[in-house]
Amino acid sequence: MNPKGYWIARVDIHNEDAYRAYVGANMKAFRKYGGRFLVRAGRCESLEGANRSRNVVIEFPDYEAARACYRSAEYAQALALRHGKAIVDLIVIEGYDGPQPADT
Repeated sequence: MNPKGYWIARVDIHNEDAYRAYVGANMKAFRKYGGRFLVRAGRCESLEGANRSRNVVIEFPDYEAARACYRSAEYAQALALRHGKAIVDLIVIEGYDGPQPADT
């Protein structure tokens, strides 16, 4: 079984009303590629490094699905709606399925 894939995004929104259109449009791509929100703009505290006002973690079935979602035509349509409405730092990262502290 392949490790899951994730999007980790840090966001500062400049136009809340226009950003809502992006949020509505991105659901189509997330559904198609099996995306599931694990973190979506909840409370946060920056303990080290820079912070943005909103943080998001989206889980995908695997790394390839996470990458394909970002490069999809469906997400491109949503991304066009977000352009100029927010500053976003976004990475796609592969999950970890190895030993955990509780395992030792």
